Amino acid sequence: MPRWGMDRRSLKELKMLIKSLMAEPRRSIFQILDDEVKSTEEIYIELGARGLSIPQSTLYYHLSTLRDLGIIEMAGYKEEGGGAPKKLWRLKVKKIGINLISGELYKD
Repeated sequence: MPRWGMDRRSLKELKMLIKSLMAEPRRSIFQILDDEVKSTEEIYIELGARGLSIPQSTLYYHLSTLRDLGIIEMAGYKEEGGGAPKKLWRLKVKKIGINLISGELYKD
């Protein structure tokens, strides 16, 4: 399994990481992407349909953070009309675990 964050983390840091990943709107972003590739706009619309009304700038922040953590990745661009291409996103990680002996985190 790929390792993630090979440094030792305290239980408090691990709890904070898990809490931040499972909080809204991130939890809904994971569910929306599941096995699909979606544009930023499609994610935004789906969040609204789920009753999560957030500014687009906040969505960009969450997507960027999740990308930096290696949980989601850009899958490419979608060209429509004459405007700027839209980013497409997909889940890169579906499972996160911890080795209780070494304290290492891993992702699957």
